[in-house]
Amino acid sequence: MSDALADKPAAACEGNNASVLSGAAEWLHLMAAPTFAIMALVTGISGSGAAAMLCAHDASPLGSMAAMYVLMSMFHLTPWLKLLSKRNATTDQSVIGLH
Repeated sequence: MSDALADKPAAACEGNNASVLSGAAEWLHLMAAPTFAIMALVTGISGSGAAAMLCAHDASPLGSMAAMYVLMSMFHLTPWLKLLSKRNATTDQSVIGLH
């Protein structure tokens, strides 16, 4: 244990770790949607390749990997929408003088 944490009780150290893990989890939530969007873009631009031969070639465009990544990106937009709604609520409160 480091010297900074040696003087703190165990409960305080656990709370600090929980805070760090919570922050890391929040960043992971926020990174999912852009990551899937980039993967969809790269997959869509690269077109059909060796992987397309293995996966349902000449099937519906909804069966493509790019479409799957777009759907995954849409499903992971919730943290971004929550973040934007919190930001808008804070802005609205400061405009009307409640904050």
